Amino acid sequence: MKRALFPGSFDPITLGHFDIIKRGVKLFDEVIVAIGINADKNYMFSLEERKHFIEEAFKSHKKVKVVTYKGLTIDFCKEIDAQFILRGLRNPADFEFEKAIAHTNRKLSKIETVFLLTAAKTSYISSSIVRDVIRNNGDYTVLVPDSVHVK
Repeated sequence: MKRALFPGSFDPITLGHFDIIKRGVKLFDEVIVAIGINADKNYMFSLEERKHFIEEAFKSHKKVKVVTYKGLTIDFCKEIDAQFILRGLRNPADFEFEKAIAHTNRKLSKIETVFLLTAAKTSYISSSIVRDVIRNNGDYTVLVPDSVHVK
C-alpha cells in the first residue's frame, strides 16, 4: 500500500490544501492528513476544530484519514508506515523552504517527499491570509472548503 502523509497545521484548511489532498488520493492508496501539534504556536482554531473541518471536507473520501501527531514528521511516518510525505508548492519561496526539509528528512530516513504544484486558481491562498481575512470580517468562505465555519 502506498501511504502518504500530508502534514501541516491547517489553521484552517484552505482550498489549496483541499486541492492537494484530492489530487494526492489519485496518486496514493491512502492520504493521511496529519495535524501537527506545536505547543509553542498560537492557533486561531482549536485542534478539535481543525480536525473537524478536514474530516467534514473529506467525509465521502474513504482514502483520506485525519490524525494528529507530535514530534518529528518522519518519526510519525515510520509509526504509521507512510512511505511518502506529500507537500504542496505555491511559489519559489515554498520550494526553497520545503526543499531543505525534504533533504533533511531523506538524510534522517528513507521517506520520500512528493511535491505537487498548487492549482493556479488557489496558488495565492495561505492559512495566514485566511486568518487575516477572518480577523477583519472579510468573506473567507471563498478561500476555504464549506466545512470551515467561523463562530
